[in-house]
Amino acid sequence: MRGNPEIFRKRLERFQELLRENDIDGAVIRTLSSFIYFTGTKWLRPSLLIPAEGEPTVYVAKGEAELFKKKSWITNVVEFQRVEELMTGVVTWVNGNGFKRVGLEFGVERDAYLIFLKLFQRLNPAVEVVDVLELTMSLRVIKDEWELEDIRRAGKIAQRGMKVAEEVIRPGKSELEIAAEVVRELMLNGSEDPKVYVATTPRAHAEPFRDLKVPENGVVTVVIGTDWNHYYANMARTFVIGDPGERVKKAIEAKEEALRLALEETKVGVSLSGVEKKLTTFFKERGFGDAYLAGYTHGVGLLIEEPPIPTIVVPHRAAKVQENMVLSIIHPPLMIPEGAIKHEDTYIVKGNGLERVT
Repeated sequence: MRGNPEIFRKRLERFQELLRENDIDGAVIRTLSSFIYFTGTKWLRPSLLIPAEGEPTVYVAKGEAELFKKKSWITNVVEFQRVEELMTGVVTWVNGNGFKRVGLEFGVERDAYLIFLKLFQRLNPAVEVVDVLELTMSLRVIKDEWELEDIRRAGKIAQRGMKVAEEVIRPGKSELEIAAEVVRELMLNGSEDPKVYVATTPRAHAEPFRDLKVPENGVVTVVIGTDWNHYYANMARTFVIGDPGERVKKAIEAKEEALRLALEETKVGVSLSGVEKKLTTFFKERGFGDAYLAGYTHGVGLLIEEPPIPTIVVPHRAAKVQENMVLSIIHPPLMIPEGAIKHEDTYIVKGNGLERVT
């Protein structure tokens, strides 16, 4: 496994303390990032059962247990051949222990299936299901130094990917072709699950299309997320092709100035909403108020985008900046007719300022 087993055990024990403090009997972890956080390894379709007291249990598909035990500190690993066996195991775990309140993460990521929640409720009608996302994220939002080192390593890989993007972008090339070459570079440098988004049109979140191509005169925005030991760094750049016009030039200048403002204002103890208000005012004064999407930052860690996520979750805008948070600044693009204008980097919050990772 990647990391000291004792680190992951202590994380789980702290989470168990939070469960007990909130009168939750146990939690079923289905989201991949939290599964990694507690087990030390990624695994497709993860199922981790954590009681408020006692040892955790992991369910894996038949034939996977031996390898999983080599990748994780958890020894209580149960194999299932049919999904019914997995659900039976969960139900037996809940009912056999007399659990009345069980936690699930109400997240937005891979494997956080609504269908699992519905099935769980149908099989356990007497059990109260509570959201434990805030509990897991309260542990994850502040990074340890070894986590920061992984993020720094990921940042170096992201920079290599962006250099490739700069080299391959040219008129007539498709978004998909650009993304493919960047992904290749990232994977060859050790990123196991890279995210690459390419936009030749005004799109805030741009999964690359094979039939959208770089224009003779326009902009191309590339967003890269790279992981090292499961921890991400996030960066974005907008490349100018030919002569896209004066509005693009002004938008890029405004974005760069706004970035300087955001970096000056983002300090330990400052609320995200306070910085957000200043940026909103700034873009209005520069004539881009209608083009600015709210939510100037988001957390980065085991996900390329994790809490605080003020672009998606409005209450997160009230969060305050803390030391050893990892933030991506400035996240949302300026959406103008020529395209999405974006400049984004990953920063580690320190008491004396921000350390740029990408």
